[in-house]
Amino acid sequence: MRLDAAQRRALLGHPAGWIACGFGSGLSPLAPGTAGSLAALLPWLALRGLGWPWYLLVLALVFVLGVWASKVAIARLRQGDPGVVVIDEFVGQWLALLPLVVVPRGWPWLIAGFALFRLFDVWKPWPVSWADRRVGGGLGVMLDDVVAGAYAALLLAAGLALGACVSCGWTAG
Repeated sequence: MRLDAAQRRALLGHPAGWIACGFGSGLSPLAPGTAGSLAALLPWLALRGLGWPWYLLVLALVFVLGVWASKVAIARLRQGDPGVVVIDEFVGQWLALLPLVVVPRGWPWLIAGFALFRLFDVWKPWPVSWADRRVGGGLGVMLDDVVAGAYAALLLAAGLALGACVSCGWTAG
């Protein structure tokens, strides 16, 4: 969704608009969701050092902040789930990368976590699709990305566990 000048002023004229659009990353003319997910990696590099309990607290706080900011953006833009709103991508991406906070690994794992989140966010398997269609407002904007992030986190954690089993010489059978 491209914003005209009046919509841009309406969105960015309130602090919630800046939060909702990922501090400008959602204004990308190409793939704003992917741009938001990429932008989410920058703060993640700092957040990963918090340790998982504090990381989860930040995740929960940003989720609540995102519900509020998305609600304000929806009202200001008069659209159900505006494409420029990408704070949900931040939270979903951070959730997808939670296994790397618990078990730190290198760049290939970060790329895998990013790709898995984008896959589930775009593909929208159930219940991601259910949340996307059935839950409205700021909560609805945030919820489908949280579920997509959870799917990605589970798959990334499984990959990390399998990698640990292979590297320690464990074989099934």
